[in-house]
Amino acid sequence: MTEDRPIVVAGAGSIGCYVGGLCAQAGRRVSLLARPRVIAEIERFGLTLTSLEGSSWHVASQQITLSEDPKILADAGAVLVTVKSADTAEIADTIARHAPPDAVIVSFQNGIANVPMLRDRLPGRTVLAAMVPFNVVAAGDGRFHRATSGDIVIERDAAATAERLSIPELPMRATANIAGVQWGKLIVNLNNAINALSGLPLRQQLSNRGWRGLFADQLAEGLAAVKAEGIVPVSPTPVPSSWTPYLLRLPDTLFSLALAPAMKIDPQARSSMWEDLERHRRTEIDYLQGVITAIADQRGLKTPLSRRIVGLIKQAEAAGQGSPG
Repeated sequence: MTEDRPIVVAGAGSIGCYVGGLCAQAGRRVSLLARPRVIAEIERFGLTLTSLEGSSWHVASQQITLSEDPKILADAGAVLVTVKSADTAEIADTIARHAPPDAVIVSFQNGIANVPMLRDRLPGRTVLAAMVPFNVVAAGDGRFHRATSGDIVIERDAAATAERLSIPELPMRATANIAGVQWGKLIVNLNNAINALSGLPLRQQLSNRGWRGLFADQLAEGLAAVKAEGIVPVSPTPVPSSWTPYLLRLPDTLFSLALAPAMKIDPQARSSMWEDLERHRRTEIDYLQGVITAIADQRGLKTPLSRRIVGLIKQAEAAGQGSPG
């Protein structure tokens, strides 16, 4: 990666627009490979980026190169992959055709299967895993709001990619244990589907002991599956993964004292899967709960809740009426 070549965000949706916009605001050369709808919105309104802590930035459309043509990858120094997991193979082939061989590829995606697929389809290239801990809400008119907290974590490499991509407004940390970090995020992301089914803002959902109990049961299934694989997940919160189910089951008053302070969440934040259902898009359920059920099938484990949630999400996708609430 060289600073004189652009950072190209491949598949600029909510996360991609937020990350790319902040990099452009910090003076980096940034290109967004995006759908025509996203390009038209940014050309008209620019990007207005806001955070849970109250910060706000505006990035004019002229500060970013926008295109739906993959030739925009031709001079990339770094490619940040932000497409949905189901689109990873396609974007990998696009990168192979258009990006320079020395461009570093960083997966900013959910799940644990994307980096192996990228490496398989991009042999000889530098492909790094990353974990984005926060969610971003697309509010329309070029507005993207970071509704939860945390620093991006990137797999450590000899070129110090994490440090070179990091900016004050968007810290990025290197780790030697990206597998543990990604599995820890996947476990927490099992709530994405529960939140999507509930239709509630995340903070409201997690303030209710009944919904927390459901999340705790889901975490227990996920942790059992991960343990059977011999994986030790790294929690993306200050609370160890193994403690979280017990704390979630606490009465509301005790929970608010024990765990709520560690969860910095905007009052209107919802999961990206809720947004997918509302916008009638394919969800990533197969790359979250689907991973847990696949492990269960291999290991002879029982995961009835995970299977039930997969079924309900697929029903909601087929119905095309948003969150079933």
